[in-house]
Amino acid sequence: MIGYPAGGGLMWVYLNWALGLREAGAEVIWLEGVNPRKPDDLVRGQADILRQRLAKYGIEKLVLFRADEGREKPVNGYPALEAATHADLLLNFQYGFSPLAVKRFKRTALLDIDPGMTQIWIERGEVKLTPHDLYFTIGERVPEIGIDWRYTPPVVCLTEWPVVTAPANAPLTAVSHWYSDEFMADDDGGWYRNDKRSGYLPFFDLPSLTTQPLELAICLDPADPDHADLQKRGWRVRHSNDVSSSPESYREYVQQSRGEFGCAKPAYTRAQGAWISDRTLCYLASGKPAVVQNTGPSRFLPDRLGLLRFTTLEEAAECVNQVASDYDRHAKAARALAEQFFDAGKAAKRLLEIALS
Repeated sequence: MIGYPAGGGLMWVYLNWALGLREAGAEVIWLEGVNPRKPDDLVRGQADILRQRLAKYGIEKLVLFRADEGREKPVNGYPALEAATHADLLLNFQYGFSPLAVKRFKRTALLDIDPGMTQIWIERGEVKLTPHDLYFTIGERVPEIGIDWRYTPPVVCLTEWPVVTAPANAPLTAVSHWYSDEFMADDDGGWYRNDKRSGYLPFFDLPSLTTQPLELAICLDPADPDHADLQKRGWRVRHSNDVSSSPESYREYVQQSRGEFGCAKPAYTRAQGAWISDRTLCYLASGKPAVVQNTGPSRFLPDRLGLLRFTTLEEAAECVNQVASDYDRHAKAARALAEQFFDAGKAAKRLLEIALS
């Protein structure tokens, strides 16, 4: 999270896991890899912000790893890697994290939070995967690339994400980036753009098919033609920085929403790995029904209760209208899904049992 001062939503990806590990009985050390070319003053300022945010959740130990040509460059005021290497397990989210650093831990596990894409990046050589003892993925199915991927659900800390009742006229919302320069190879040897705009594009006309208010909090300049186009089609549009400047502001935005309407990056729908967003779990835990794009057959995800999955524009409208017509039932089912399948403490306990056995 170093360098993401406004990454309230992104931080919850890792924070939910950290809090789940603590619920499972682990002492948690937060380890950040830092670009060695960043000036000391900049790194310290960014680390100070992160340390203050972590302290609100009882995570007191922040360790920084910054190395240049294999030699550590400590940051004044912060412990270096040596302060973490006694840990029983390194749970790593950074696919290309320094092999020299990873080797210093007695037991290591990589957690893939981009299922389908991670495996493609590795096969194409865009990611040089650092060897670990174990490999976990949140995808129910991922491409075979000669690695033994073990499934673990994405997680949400239920105590930090309680049920909150939103106003009856609140919109279904989403928080997202919009553009990116990421391209993926297709089966015909071509390339396709893999950004959120491409995911939402087939559903631009959804507001015309429902009376339910829909709002996008996206990283989009008001001068961008898409901003006016979306508003013209009936979307409410806000800038994502306005609602995710901190973990607390992001949580408040989600909890004051009526539910979620979310589209996936095209790579997730093509991979058909039953990927589900960490953001969606925050809505579910808060008692908010989620209407999300179908990313493939699942062993346990429902399609029409609490979590409603769609493929076409017409199905999306049907799902939104179903939520509106029986909201209380869907809201209760949403929380039940989070409790049954995505409880951070339970998932972290299972992961630790596997990783440390």
